[in-house]
Amino acid sequence: MLIRLLTAVCCAVVILPASANDNKIYVWPKQAPGETSMSEGQLQPFRAGENPPVERVVGIRRPVLRVFPAAEPNGTAILAIPGGGFGKVVPNKEGSEAAKWLNDLGITLFVLSYRTSEVTPDREPLWKRPLQDAQRSLRLIRARATEWQINTDRIGVLGFSAGGQVAAVLHTAEENASYDSLDVIDEHSCKPNFSLLIYPWRIQDEAGELISAIRIQRTTPPAFLVHTHDDRSSSVGTVLIYTELRRLNIPAEVHVYQNGGHGYGMRAVPGSDVGTWPRFATAWLRLNRWADRAE
Repeated sequence: MLIRLLTAVCCAVVILPASANDNKIYVWPKQAPGETSMSEGQLQPFRAGENPPVERVVGIRRPVLRVFPAAEPNGTAILAIPGGGFGKVVPNKEGSEAAKWLNDLGITLFVLSYRTSEVTPDREPLWKRPLQDAQRSLRLIRARATEWQINTDRIGVLGFSAGGQVAAVLHTAEENASYDSLDVIDEHSCKPNFSLLIYPWRIQDEAGELISAIRIQRTTPPAFLVHTHDDRSSSVGTVLIYTELRRLNIPAEVHVYQNGGHGYGMRAVPGSDVGTWPRFATAWLRLNRWADRAE
């Protein structure tokens, strides 16, 4: 009986999602702006054939951060904003699976489970509430930076898909917070020092230009960008961001792979080289002194 009990416990631990770790921080002290619910969301059943399984969380009304601290921190932190089409958040494939890679570089990772789109009012952009959650998260990380040995001038963003759209807006929003200040945490900066934008989703408008919320200017931070040529969410928007950064002589690097599709996260794709992007991102992070070197 004891053996069976221990086996059951071990199995339970194995199937717990990454979002069930204990390093959880609430982004807002109570309800998030415009919310009446405190639901942290529901993990959907895993889909057959996915190995490893992909977490999909819906119904998030109270956003949370999960912290993955580096064993040997170098002062850099990155806020991951997963994708999921705004109706859900994918916190492992486009979030926590980056932890080992970044931790090995001395970078502490924070994964944001932002609010999903179930109650988005008419005419409110789907990115607005996730943007609020991301801006508050950057301020929260800076307010508590000493806990994780983070330098407040070395905090970046890693955005995937819909989270990449949010990250692209955040990357160019400067200090223009999308919510009213609540407390002393909101005295801190909500601007990233750099961003990694990985297949950002639908960042072009119908005219083929960048959506109006993405406004690149001379004070926009450096960026590393990844897309694929065969992504139905066109790579042209990613290239437009790079073009504007280049025009203003802002440090940037772009990789457009011939194939690989969409939604690969940190994982390899059969028949594509797109799984090599973290290697190029590592070189870029090192070149800009955000990886390995403590300040």
